[in-house]
Amino acid sequence: MQSEIIALAVATLKLALLLSLPALLTGMIVGLLISIFQATTQINEMTLSFVPKILTIAVVLILTLPWMMNEMIDFTTYVFKLIPTFLR
Repeated sequence: MQSEIIALAVATLKLALLLSLPALLTGMIVGLLISIFQATTQINEMTLSFVPKILTIAVVLILTLPWMMNEMIDFTTYVFKLIPTFLR
């Protein structure tokens, strides 16, 4: 019983990491590129770093949303199939 719960917790954390990876990676790469641009041009405008990150993360989330939904649906189905195991 405990091993199934631990396996479910590990699978949940893996799924959360997998689903957040595209947005986090995009934000990190765009932030790095904007920081390099700001360092070379010596422009220190706050909105210059904020707006492009928000826009690119929104685009990435829109593009990866079908994949994310499929992953969440598969995981939810997996959890529902485990319910009889937990009720024993």
